[in-house]
Amino acid sequence: MPEIAYVNGCFSPIGEAVVSVEDRGFQYADGVYEVLATYGGEPHGMEEHLLRLERSLGELRIECDIREYGLEGIIREAIARAGFKESLIYVQITRGVAPRRHEFPLASSGVSPTVVLTVKELARPQASWYETGVKVVTSPDLRWKRCDIKTVALLPNVLAKQQAAEAGAFEALLVDETGRVTEGSSTSSFRVLDGEIWTTPLGGHILSSITREALLRAARDLGIAVWEEFSLLEDYLQADEVFLAGTTAESIPVVQIDDTAIGSSGAPGPVTMRLRAAFLEMLS
Repeated sequence: MPEIAYVNGCFSPIGEAVVSVEDRGFQYADGVYEVLATYGGEPHGMEEHLLRLERSLGELRIECDIREYGLEGIIREAIARAGFKESLIYVQITRGVAPRRHEFPLASSGVSPTVVLTVKELARPQASWYETGVKVVTSPDLRWKRCDIKTVALLPNVLAKQQAAEAGAFEALLVDETGRVTEGSSTSSFRVLDGEIWTTPLGGHILSSITREALLRAARDLGIAVWEEFSLLEDYLQADEVFLAGTTAESIPVVQIDDTAIGSSGAPGPVTMRLRAAFLEMLS
């Protein structure tokens, strides 16, 4: 089955898709993106992802009406064309192609956004990791101050993820200059203490994750107390449980941060496992 690409109205095999070298996404990271995963062939959280994409476009003042453009229909057509059992869909919209200068292209220049979409077969983390948990390492949070915008400017995230890979870890847990944990390089982070969940509040320091919101709703439905407040790295190291969340990771338990084991059992904790089960039930 082919991996599908879509660029400005044209579908093609992914290896044949091209964009201009003067695209502002390539030269300035002047663009935004979304990643969706399917369950039973159906893209999960479609409307939530579209709303977040609209917000990101608005924050960067990229003029692209994704509803009028028909983006949802294009996503569904791309999934059908690819034909995978489960798909990972990447959507990227940049300000467009223009001569290289820092300022936005003039409205009179006729520059229009570049819309790119790819569909690949979905690959989730190893199934055993959900039963045994994963290791993470800590890394300084070197990102800019508007992490609430899902931009393609991900170099600090890439460097942190590479640090984790070189350490044999699943993820890098980002820690700001005051010692507060913000989130993972590509995940949201949570700690559990005395049966209650703590996670970083929304703001410019983290992305408003679709999976994060789904897990918090599930926790409240289960009667689990949720605190959206900052936590220090020390709080994470002393937590009963830690877990991460993301589109491909779903909800995955953490059993070690750097050289510190989390909890007393060395295994995923009961709140983490209960919440994961509730999340998967929501998707069935």
